Amino acid sequence: MSTAHPRLFGGRYEVVATLGRGGMACVYRAHDRVLERDVALKVVSEATDDVRDQFVTEARLLARLSHEAIVTPFDAGLDDTPPWLVLELVEGQPLSRVLAAGPVGHGVLAGLSAQVAAGLAHAHAAGVVHQDVKPSNVMVAASGRARLTDFGVARLVVDDEPVGDDERVVGTAAFMAPEQLRGEKVTGAADVYALGLLLLEALTGTPSFPDSSMDARLVRLHHGPLIPASLPRGWPALLAAMTALAPGSRPSAEGVACRLRDLARDHAAHDMTERTQTMPVVRRVVSPVDGLGDEA
Repeated sequence: MSTAHPRLFGGRYEVVATLGRGGMACVYRAHDRVLERDVALKVVSEATDDVRDQFVTEARLLARLSHEAIVTPFDAGLDDTPPWLVLELVEGQPLSRVLAAGPVGHGVLAGLSAQVAAGLAHAHAAGVVHQDVKPSNVMVAASGRARLTDFGVARLVVDDEPVGDDERVVGTAAFMAPEQLRGEKVTGAADVYALGLLLLEALTGTPSFPDSSMDARLVRLHHGPLIPASLPRGWPALLAAMTALAPGSRPSAEGVACRLRDLARDHAAHDMTERTQTMPVVRRVVSPVDGLGDEA
């Protein structure tokens, strides 16, 4: 923890441990002395005017949202120095760490990503575009639920037009949609594209666009990612649609969520069929005298 930060925020949130550090803020595990529970405490690292404005925007956009797949804000000290934000503490690990540990079952992946897509659909309906969907910004709780986190570069979009005059290119290069790279207006379609790249990486084990050089970015403006035809049925068509070059050609986040839930059910049914076919057959011979029998 930075020595510039106090151990107690808002007179009630006591820092316990460091959970993560980013370019703009640090996230701590903190204990709420009033409600006697642990929370996540996000504290600005360097409170310049631009960073403070961005942090205030994040807090206010999060406050517009209420969905089981989006981390919940509890409290904020936006006028304090440094500014801070209290969030729901998700006991689990980021999807990036889950994927690094080994392949995730297709059905499990479909179920988790359906939750993320549903959270994005809720955000988009409220006019909020995340702009930085990637594995490290998806927390997988111990319960198996997914939570979308870090709205630090999110934007408010009304009638497909960004609010405000901020024209900076923001996000993570490896997951940016073509329109983001061009510096054009960004809508919820950019989040759908990023989720498509996230899924493709999870399914193949390889990032679609690992090179962030300018030449590599230019290639992405004219060509979609390579989608193996060997992926299970339903995945190639969905991923191709999600990563279409034209934003208007991509499905909505709500449509993606529906298709992913269908894929999750298909995989579950397939797995159940396979288990049934490989189960040993048990025959029971019943005695006509006492109704009891022996297994054969």
